[in-house]
Amino acid sequence: MRNSETSARNVVMIIHIDMDAFFASVEQMDDPSLRGKPVIVGGEQRGVVSTCSYEARVFGVHSAMPMATARRLCPQGIVVRGRHSRYAELSRAVMAALGEFSPLVEQASVDEAYVDATGLERLFGSLEELLLRIKERVCEATGGLTCSAGAAPVKFLAKICSDINKPDGMFILRPEDVDDFLATLPVGKIPGVGKRMVESLQGLGVRTVGQLRRYSLDFMLRKYGKWGGVLYERVHGRDPRGIETERAAKSESAECTFTEDTRDRDFLQRMLLAHAERVGASLRRHGYRGRTVTLKVKYTDFRQVTRSRTLPEGINATETIFEVGCALLRELPLPQPVRLIGLGVSGFDAPVAQLILPGAVKPATQGLDPQVEARRQKLDAALDDLRNRFGNKAVQRGRLFAPAGKKAAVASVQNNVGDADAADAEESDPKK
Repeated sequence: MRNSETSARNVVMIIHIDMDAFFASVEQMDDPSLRGKPVIVGGEQRGVVSTCSYEARVFGVHSAMPMATARRLCPQGIVVRGRHSRYAELSRAVMAALGEFSPLVEQASVDEAYVDATGLERLFGSLEELLLRIKERVCEATGGLTCSAGAAPVKFLAKICSDINKPDGMFILRPEDVDDFLATLPVGKIPGVGKRMVESLQGLGVRTVGQLRRYSLDFMLRKYGKWGGVLYERVHGRDPRGIETERAAKSESAECTFTEDTRDRDFLQRMLLAHAERVGASLRRHGYRGRTVTLKVKYTDFRQVTRSRTLPEGINATETIFEVGCALLRELPLPQPVRLIGLGVSGFDAPVAQLILPGAVKPATQGLDPQVEARRQKLDAALDDLRNRFGNKAVQRGRLFAPAGKKAAVASVQNNVGDADAADAEESDPKK
């Protein structure tokens, strides 16, 4: 009996906590006049929806939707610009609250986290009681925000479970129930399986995980490559990923969508300077230096291109990031007007050596001038200090001022911290 009890206590269980309509719920909590109303958080007409309240979702509005579409679907919706510093503040409160239950907490995004619940029943009672206590503590720590919780033996299943009874719900999947649960689960519910993958699988006659289990690992690898192998493991209920208590950022970027498409290179360069200012400040605040600078441009027809340059050493000086971004922009033709421009820095852990092919032109930034970099870092440090003491608008570089009569028409600005390969930082799950 003792051995069976010990075995039960040692069953691995992962909890996924997901805040309910996080940004919109924060706005409704802070402004009581918005409660019960369709709130849409995001940019202006040309921007996209960051998230929206459940009252807006009734009309079909969801995250990552163009704002123009959201306004058409829900004309009575109240559009609110995001307050990312406030969201970050409450996100920290959520993570601190989760840390009171387990030392193994992995923050997956600003409003999501995984918690290793293995063995916590000995401290907090049954798993049902634990989830209720976590939900109550998160609500208390944030001043009234709700979250949904899912518990399962592995991470991807825990994430699926947290979505089942949204909002403000919970769902527990026991190890002995995993096979039955997966058998009828739509393949599109598996994290990472997007619209195109669903269409491809439907072409095979596959709509549920149970149907997908008929295919071998070799077939999945041939058909879908490395991702096919991951998907094969997941449809059989396996996920080797554990809780990562520290996740190093792989990139830092900023981008903006314009209210009007433009080919004005002077305007585009001014936007790059604003992005370099934001990215550089964030890198310095977190103690990062990156070697690869990436320019992102989206044209009128939504075609997107990126151009990157890798430097011999890591940088975080605003002016240096800006210079590289401008060099990339100069080399980029503009066959169509631009609707979005972004600038990012990555390669924080990349090796310092860089091979130059025979006959290749040595980049202008190859071999940074130490004295120039030192002056730029000194200036950045002074500006960072002033902004920390008196606010972000306390001081601004002169080149960021728009010429008289010319307004810098920017619909939305997005700062991204995460994987360098991430195509978009917007939350695309309409149910969150």
